[in-house]
Amino acid sequence: MNLQKELTIQHNPTGATRLGLALLLGMLAFLGPLNIDMYLPSFPGIAADFNTSASLVQASLTACLLGLAVGQLVVGPISDAQGRRKPLLIATALFAFASLLCALAPNIIILISARFIQGLTASAGVVLSRAVVRDVFSGPELTKFFSLLMVINAVAPMMAPMIGGFILSFESTNWKSIFYSLALIGLIMVVIVAFNLKETLPPENRIPSSVGASLKTMGSLFTDRSFIGYALVVGFIHGGSFAYVSGTPFVYQGIYGVSPQVFSVLFGINGLAIITGSFLIGRFSGIIPVKKMLQTAVIVALSATSLLLVMTIIEGPLAAIVILIFVYMITMGMITTSTFTLGMAKQGHRAGSASAVLGMLPLLLGSLCSPLAGINEASAVPMGTIMFTTTLIGFTVFFTVARKDKADE
Repeated sequence: MNLQKELTIQHNPTGATRLGLALLLGMLAFLGPLNIDMYLPSFPGIAADFNTSASLVQASLTACLLGLAVGQLVVGPISDAQGRRKPLLIATALFAFASLLCALAPNIIILISARFIQGLTASAGVVLSRAVVRDVFSGPELTKFFSLLMVINAVAPMMAPMIGGFILSFESTNWKSIFYSLALIGLIMVVIVAFNLKETLPPENRIPSSVGASLKTMGSLFTDRSFIGYALVVGFIHGGSFAYVSGTPFVYQGIYGVSPQVFSVLFGINGLAIITGSFLIGRFSGIIPVKKMLQTAVIVALSATSLLLVMTIIEGPLAAIVILIFVYMITMGMITTSTFTLGMAKQGHRAGSASAVLGMLPLLLGSLCSPLAGINEASAVPMGTIMFTTTLIGFTVFFTVARKDKADE
């Protein structure tokens, strides 16, 4: 499939071209959540193998999230100057190498360091898949296509821990096998991108390549009230969800006694929640204003995390916690899709940098939240507290900054 000819001629493509692009970009965006979630069932095993604490194992997730955040800030501006394809190929090849380093790590410190590099290189797939969407689509089609991309991307959190749990179910495998698998996936992605993705940012639309130009572009984004409002909403609410990502392996398995395989299922079903939320935004975007749907999602998210905090304090049943997190993740699908649509709508030539900021803030805040969820391994309260607090902040930002801004309406 040669996308170059079709993408340069056809704006807002339809039919087979649209589907092929969705699958290709979905696979690229897949790398980020796959890199985050696939090894979650192995947290207790890593802790035992290295004879270390839960917080240090969670620090490997923090390192990955920091790498994803920093990488997007680097790759985004580079792609605005050099195009999308070349940075993507280089970064994906380095991702495969970083995954191999993780598998060969002799101790937790080396694993944490290698996870940072792995996150740094995986960031290209996340930020550039979104930038390509903005290169090719606009208007209502931008919302609809991104919601489709989010549906495809939501399969990763659903499948990744299941794949990890499946790998760990064999007696001859351990957590290292998960990283060997990620290295293989990285190599496959390099081949797919090399043969199927052509450049989508013409040279005449690129921003001059210099540190000063990149800083100027970033500065203009951070002074854009409308954009930064949406970026902070998704940054805090999505960032807080990483307390759930790093906390549930110990909460579900340590406190409630479920097996790695059952944990993988309980964690993975939240991919269905994200799919549902993204689908709702795409389905009703032409009927209900996207900002109105975002407002509803923010309110429901705060309600769900309020109840979740209560459940963790009173040590409520596992079913109640699973259901509340499922509802919370539905709103996550709505929030990530709608904030991207609203935040990216007017970015044009700085789409790479804008995509980097939207993707960086949740990861940066998530890197701070992840280790805090493991402060007390015998309690789910830290996880519940972080999820409620970050959602409350995102709720406040929406009603004080994003909702009041009329520039995007």
